[in-house]
Amino acid sequence: MTRWKHDWLRDSRNPLLRPGPDGFDSVCCMNPHVVRRGDEYWLFYAGGDAAGARRICLATAKADRLDAWTKHGPVLELGGEGDFDASWCVLPCLLKIGSAWHLYYTGRNLALGPGLQSFTGIGLAVSDDLVTWTKHPGGPVLRGDGFPDFPGNRGIAGGGNILALPQPDGDILYRMHFTLLTGTPNPDVKVDQAKLSAVAESHDGIHWFNKRITLRPRPEADYENVATTGLVVWREGDDWRAIYPAIGTQFGAYSLCEAVSRDGEHWERGAPGENLALPPQGDGWESAMTEYPSLIEEDGKLRLFYCGNGYGRTGIGTALSDKSKVINPVLEP
Repeated sequence: MTRWKHDWLRDSRNPLLRPGPDGFDSVCCMNPHVVRRGDEYWLFYAGGDAAGARRICLATAKADRLDAWTKHGPVLELGGEGDFDASWCVLPCLLKIGSAWHLYYTGRNLALGPGLQSFTGIGLAVSDDLVTWTKHPGGPVLRGDGFPDFPGNRGIAGGGNILALPQPDGDILYRMHFTLLTGTPNPDVKVDQAKLSAVAESHDGIHWFNKRITLRPRPEADYENVATTGLVVWREGDDWRAIYPAIGTQFGAYSLCEAVSRDGEHWERGAPGENLALPPQGDGWESAMTEYPSLIEEDGKLRLFYCGNGYGRTGIGTALSDKSKVINPVLEP
């Protein structure tokens, strides 16, 4: 039987990283992105404080002690009044280009209003040590415009990962998976939360081109009939795999879904229900929603970090899957 999703085993200790009692992440721990350095995990996330600000923060833990995190606080501060990141810096995504670490993040300016169109750019900060970050001058390196189907759109957010794709001429093509935000404030969730999965490409990590939509909501699947977001993509055997958060009327919020591709561009999801990988469950921390995946390979397995209820208000958890137990769909070239 074809399987369109992995068999994820949730950690019984979840959530492993919880909001603090006060301070920089007292409201939420959201948007995990994990880097492994030796025997240690470096977890970048967005911490929300009681004043409404959200900043990129760092926590670390030993690989064999994922229930014991040390929080190091914010590593990236908000922009000034009028900047695209004046209110929020969220959705960290890290990539090493040459000797420098690049941290891509989503900015929000609430002065533009409460809806998705207040997320107007993906910014960049650079570091040599993953601790001290310098923002790239000039504001966002990627904006939500330039899509013919959505003239006048400005909403954009991260959420996916960035692939480094070697080219025949020896160059590296960087492909960023991100989220096109087309929703506007509305009581109808299909209007308010409208989002699509998109990509852009770059040769230097600064100038991005060839923006295009790669995955859309599908009406026949009620867990992803409202929104699909940036894909987290990896190679597995002959196929490309992806995991992503989707919004649907079944849950009224996010759940984690999967897709598979032969070429990394055109994605298949199977029949409705077949790609629903990590839905909300139980009556605890992830009873209402699961979202914001970050994936890393660990000892031949896949380790997933993700958030629970309230966009990280209950914290960040983890799940494992054994790649060898996944039967990939057979796709025609």
